[in-house]
Amino acid sequence: MADIIQLLPEYLANQIAAGEVVQRPASAVKELLENAVDAGATQVQLIVKEAGKQLVQVVDNGAGMSPTDARMSLERHATSKIRTTDDLFRIRTLGFRGEALASIAAVAQVELRTKPRDQDTGTLLLVEGSRITSQEPVASADGTSISVKNLFFNVPARRNFLKSNAVEMRHILDEFQHVALANPQIGFSLFQNDLEVFNLPAGKLSQRIVSLLGNGYKEQLAQVEEETPFLTVRGYIGKPESAKKSRGDQFFFVNNRFIRSAYLNHAVLTAYEGLLPKDTHPFYVLFLELDPKSIDINVHPTKTEIKFEDEKTVYAIVRSAVKQSLGLHNMAPSLDFAGDVNFGAIQPLRLSGNEKNPFDDTHRPDALAAAARAANNIVNPRPVRTGSADFERPLTPRPTEQAKRELEDFYKSLSRVNLPDVEHEATAAGVAVPKVPLPETLPAHVDPETGEVLAAPAPALPLGQLPAEQPAAAPEPAPEAAPLVLPGTAATASPELPLRESSTGPGNKVLQLHQQFLLVPVKSGMMLIDQVAARERILFEQYAQALERDVSASQTLLFPRTITFTPQDFAILREVEDALRALGFRFTDFGKHTIAVEGIPADVPARDEKELLEGLIEQFRTGGGPVKLDRRERMARALARRVATSAAGARLSEREMTTIVDKLFACAVPNYTPDGRRTIVMLELSQLQELFGR
Repeated sequence: MADIIQLLPEYLANQIAAGEVVQRPASAVKELLENAVDAGATQVQLIVKEAGKQLVQVVDNGAGMSPTDARMSLERHATSKIRTTDDLFRIRTLGFRGEALASIAAVAQVELRTKPRDQDTGTLLLVEGSRITSQEPVASADGTSISVKNLFFNVPARRNFLKSNAVEMRHILDEFQHVALANPQIGFSLFQNDLEVFNLPAGKLSQRIVSLLGNGYKEQLAQVEEETPFLTVRGYIGKPESAKKSRGDQFFFVNNRFIRSAYLNHAVLTAYEGLLPKDTHPFYVLFLELDPKSIDINVHPTKTEIKFEDEKTVYAIVRSAVKQSLGLHNMAPSLDFAGDVNFGAIQPLRLSGNEKNPFDDTHRPDALAAAARAANNIVNPRPVRTGSADFERPLTPRPTEQAKRELEDFYKSLSRVNLPDVEHEATAAGVAVPKVPLPETLPAHVDPETGEVLAAPAPALPLGQLPAEQPAAAPEPAPEAAPLVLPGTAATASPELPLRESSTGPGNKVLQLHQQFLLVPVKSGMMLIDQVAARERILFEQYAQALERDVSASQTLLFPRTITFTPQDFAILREVEDALRALGFRFTDFGKHTIAVEGIPADVPARDEKELLEGLIEQFRTGGGPVKLDRRERMARALARRVATSAAGARLSEREMTTIVDKLFACAVPNYTPDGRRTIVMLELSQLQELFGR
């Protein structure tokens, strides 16, 4: 058998390594910026064109390289930072693997200019696809300048997978932000297509945060400082009232290296527990310093995920540090020992009438217990608290409508039972039969609270003597619910979802439960609708239709509202601008990372436009899911979710409830929300009967 295993050619091995190290222009930005920091630079300049697809250039005033070092830096596994195995476990620098420049040079055209401070001339290297085409001395400033041109020029398939310029620029801004925050002692600048985006002078961390993220953070920073023999935590957190709908402004650095950690994020959120509004995220920039031997930084190729030797201790210290900072800056709630904790008088235990008295063996029949409660409410009302004194109403107050209905229902129920048997059973049980007057009229008197002249009651009637009652006419039978025929479906509804008439008749009256659910009686049982999920489905289909037509109604704001975003959120806004305008948003540029909102979609309720747009950006950022969705559909989903949840817990009128039900069943897919949550649960009549043992 012939030998079939052979070594890969150098250029092919470099391209394979580049597939791991260089995934997009932002990957090259990250590696080059980190190399500039490791070189001891005090000024770093980043220049990008066409979101890095045409050019990524990093210029620094660091140590520079000799001609030999410049050539060796382009070889694989060539590094100045590791000599022995022990060095690998004491790593505190950023770029140490010796693969960055070799990988970048394998998939781009690279121009490298470098000069050490103690030499008169520098070196110019031209590299194309791992092949050095030129090396010559050249006049150059101190430090290093690396230009990466036409990324993936020799790997067209990789280049075709790059996203739009707005998306790629957002990733570049992320990497620039991470390095700039981690090194406030270094001045950074960023130019995009010859326009200056950032010019960050060297300074304190707090100044760098404000310069990078905006002046809105100037009054919202609270310092965090916690030092233990195992771990040091320092940095800044935001006040709870500055929490935003988007979670982009959250940064962890371990030994000055940016990381992502859901575990540590949970520690911070736990410290904020009870202080944040719903669905908001706090700002924080936290630096953790600990022995490099107690962490593993080689978990992920980009080094953004690490493992801690003692995760529980790190979690506890981070949580404690944040909680302490919240307390020191008077942002955490405290107990008021001078306040009165007795909020109200303790109510006596009352029997419902259906259970045994715990102190004796008597048992109240349901009808008599209801009569006793009704009589007690009318003849012996509870005191009404007015100020600091208890005011007793007269013994003959104006009856409430609820009390009237209860007594009327009670008298009607007695007409269907044998009264002598009831009296006999009550006497045997030791329960006194009340003599309850029918509250139709009362003696005239003045209400002590309102000053109204009240009517007089009718004379009391004995228990066995009922008032004359006119026979009620037989109610008309309620119309049966007919299934709704959806567009493109057969007339017979699926057994999974019993559909109903588009207009709610008197027999199918909609009821609201806990301001969250709608109850709809149907022929086969009862339908339970989640009102928020239903609104989300209705709104999504409305927005989707508007996007298809590219025409959507917009309501103009009386005064335009200016909104300033972080660079990352502004890049996302640019990415989804067309979809937002198609939905009905109207806005214009109003300065750096700032827009002036002039109109919002017509069916969106009046609210904080900044919060609405931030929420949309956050949902667009995190709502991709396992399925790649069209950008416009994702925006329609996000807006439908935002508007629907804004009305959660609202009390609906009968007309509003009926409209929601009708519109839901006019949708193409009424069963589920766009992301697959159920909108309707059906309880069959047989299921309801089983609950009562029938």
